[in-house]
Amino acid sequence: MDTKLLISRQGSVVPYTTIEGPDAWTASDFPVLEDHMLHLTPDHVAELDAAVDAVLSSGKRLQDIDFADFTLPTLSDPLLEAGQEAQFGRGWALVRGVPVWRYSRQQQLAAYWILGLHWGRAVPQNAKGHLIGHIKDIGHDPKNPLTRLYATNAAQPWHNDGPADLVSLLCLSDAEEGGDSGWSSSISVHNEILRRAPHLAAVLAGPWFFDRKTEVPEGKKPFFEIPVFNYHKGYLSVNYSDNYYHLSQRHAEVPKLTAEHHEAMRLFNELASGPELSLRMVLRAGDVQLLSNHTCLHYRGAFRDSPAHTRHLLRLWLSPPNDRPLPECYTEIMAGSVAPGKRGGIIIQGAAPNIPEEAE
Repeated sequence: MDTKLLISRQGSVVPYTTIEGPDAWTASDFPVLEDHMLHLTPDHVAELDAAVDAVLSSGKRLQDIDFADFTLPTLSDPLLEAGQEAQFGRGWALVRGVPVWRYSRQQQLAAYWILGLHWGRAVPQNAKGHLIGHIKDIGHDPKNPLTRLYATNAAQPWHNDGPADLVSLLCLSDAEEGGDSGWSSSISVHNEILRRAPHLAAVLAGPWFFDRKTEVPEGKKPFFEIPVFNYHKGYLSVNYSDNYYHLSQRHAEVPKLTAEHHEAMRLFNELASGPELSLRMVLRAGDVQLLSNHTCLHYRGAFRDSPAHTRHLLRLWLSPPNDRPLPECYTEIMAGSVAPGKRGGIIIQGAAPNIPEEAE
């Protein structure tokens, strides 16, 4: 029997079969994105204001704050539901109305930390140990292959942020021009590859080498191996970032990318970016995006800042206590563990976890 003709669902996925379920969505499923957002009400905002005040007056470091330090009587449940939707539903959630425009920087960080606690444990995002990252053009050279593109104004190609189960963004301000945010279902990309070029599905489930961009934990190599399509215990988890595969070619130990690898990347990018499988919007001040790194890909368009409009977002990488099982090959990208709630982040010796107020 040709398994490619079969249909399965997350939790009971048969490798190389079409996957049905809420995470195998297409753009036509969401014609009006605003209808699928959690819109904060005045009562929600008042609760968040009070929680921010409680957190900042507690005397604790922000990274030591937990649920015992604040209450959100009517907002907590919708936030928890958003997290469940991102983890186990369609793979994404949107929140609108965080009043960042009237918050100080410390209030912005506190509000975001409070939201993030509902979705998982924050993990470090870089070699500096940042638990909340700043997505902002700070003049780094996008043409340098070692540059992490979030610190530039260049477009970021379709990818997922591998070292966490969930990735979130909070928009503080948008650009003068450009900077659109796009996301697509990596499960739908998988299904379409099975339909169009099933031989490439096997290539994507085989060896791919991922560069660490100089953020190398002690005792590790500057690259590691992880497939794009990962079938494990009834789940398909997708990890994709083509610029890291290209960069890994600088290491003599890494096998050269083949013609089939290049063909697979071309098709993968075409499908992820196409209007049938992708959703796009410009995040505006107070918008929050929450994505599953296992079932969603995302993209950032190039942008132009001006003195009046500087694009600035905050980012969280999150490890929920109850996410899906992952295969052992994720140990390298997940900081040494695949145990739910204990995995994720970029852990570099001597880098204490911290929350900077500005982009570094």
